[in-house]
Amino acid sequence: MQVLQVQLEIRPDPAEVGRARRWARSRLAVSGIEADEPLAETLILLVSELVTNAVVHTGCPAVLRLQLQGVRGEPSGAPAGTVRLEVADSSACPPAPRHAQGDDTNGRGLELVDGLADRWGWSPEGAGKRIWCEVDRCAPGVTRAVAYPAYEGFAYEAV
Repeated sequence: MQVLQVQLEIRPDPAEVGRARRWARSRLAVSGIEADEPLAETLILLVSELVTNAVVHTGCPAVLRLQLQGVRGEPSGAPAGTVRLEVADSSACPPAPRHAQGDDTNGRGLELVDGLADRWGWSPEGAGKRIWCEVDRCAPGVTRAVAYPAYEGFAYEAV
């Protein structure tokens, strides 16, 4: 199975989150995941959350990595595979999942990652850490059901 692995260096600046989303969207399109697909929207939200956490909570540069299996043009034509997102930074502080309450304006990032990704975790990397998540791709025509965390005031649709 063909695998596409790409990475983007992220500066410790909140404006980098939008740049990371645009960059990831273009890389997903290369692998055959079009911008209007629910899977793309899920992956872009995951990119946004992981990059935001790195930028806001560490103040350090980071690296966003995408690993896409089953890229477009593969002889088998297999759309199945896994999309892996990783954000590595130089902060040794482990991620600290929180549970936001009602009107809180932050604190939902890792809960969203937990609800949207099929798997996620983190590991030490050098002097810092790597936070990763994976989303399994489905065959065309298969609806992907996602269990979203329940938040008061938020409405979600399954993808």
